[in-house]
Amino acid sequence: MQYLFDEKGRRYLDAYGGIATVSCGHCHPEVVDAIVNQTKRLQHSTILYLNPAIAEFAEALALKMPGDLKVVFFTNSGTEANELALMMARLYTGSHDVISIRNGYHGNATATMAATAQSSYKFNVIQTGVHHAQNPDQYRGVFGSDGPKYARDVDEIITYGTSGHVAGFIAEAIQGVGGIMELAPGYLPAVYDSIRKAGGLCIADEVQSGFARTGSHFWGFEAHDVVPDIVTMAKGIGNGIPLGAVVTTPEIAKVLACRNYYNTYGGNPVCTAAGLAVLKVIEKQKLQQNAFNVGLYLKQRLNSLKDKYEIIGDVRGRGLLVGVELVTDRQLKTPAKIETLRMMEQMKEMGVLIGKGGLFGNVLRITPPLCFTKEDVDFLVDVMDYTLSKI
Repeated sequence: MQYLFDEKGRRYLDAYGGIATVSCGHCHPEVVDAIVNQTKRLQHSTILYLNPAIAEFAEALALKMPGDLKVVFFTNSGTEANELALMMARLYTGSHDVISIRNGYHGNATATMAATAQSSYKFNVIQTGVHHAQNPDQYRGVFGSDGPKYARDVDEIITYGTSGHVAGFIAEAIQGVGGIMELAPGYLPAVYDSIRKAGGLCIADEVQSGFARTGSHFWGFEAHDVVPDIVTMAKGIGNGIPLGAVVTTPEIAKVLACRNYYNTYGGNPVCTAAGLAVLKVIEKQKLQQNAFNVGLYLKQRLNSLKDKYEIIGDVRGRGLLVGVELVTDRQLKTPAKIETLRMMEQMKEMGVLIGKGGLFGNVLRITPPLCFTKEDVDFLVDVMDYTLSKI
């Protein structure tokens, strides 16, 4: 569930969840049973033959979507899902220009690396057709939490950097790799309006914020009161099984019918059986509500630490997708890179696993399995308290 054990049998509280991937919990019995039973029945044939495991999961997934988002394409990862989404946007619109946000992360293949806007994850290869807009960063951004002001940069990119027509816009509602950075309120509605006026499609990257992790909503974009044209997902979709998906409308999906689109393992029976089990467990065990309740308690405890330690510059996020930014100077917001690494290692020695992120590597990422409890929060925060007192 929320624990991991090393080769000597020592137990660790996992507050990282395999980078927001373990949604239901490690070795969750219902997910494991679904995987094992399907493997015994049929591990793989080909998606050329209809299999009920694939169809049932696609139907269940489509029911979690708003509007006309009813067609599902399965992939093996978030990178693959985003690659497919970007290709579909370009095919559907006949345009090549895509707009993404600085500090965002969307994958490590050709189109997704171009859409990613962090130098740490960009190799020196040809990357074309993507414009990176100003990040609506509520902590370091020049406009604070005024989303519509940041959105003006997208209008200017369309006006000055494109023909006036674009293929689309892709963004995470909460930037995961970027340091659990929630987009400023009012930003997405304004940008979606601009993109659609320029003939483009709006893509929601839900790889980290999807599947009830934010607590308040099942999908991250729902907190911004928008409905995307394409939604991509992975990580929590399979509780650790290699699985991703793209969900879009029937009209947009038709663009793939002009050629043969095929993915050997995308939508294989074992992975989709796991995905369906995950949806059932989230609903049965009320994990979205748990993420909301425990997440609120977690942020309360973390904000108490912020009042106690100057090194904590910001506490942010939703549900069980939370970031703690460490700085050596609160006024200058100087990244505390070394202190962040030291804290991670010391917490591991004390039996707690957390991650780090952000462009400067100074944000502690807390993304545990959704079965995390308030008692787990108390242990996590007590360990953080002790560690901070020693830095």
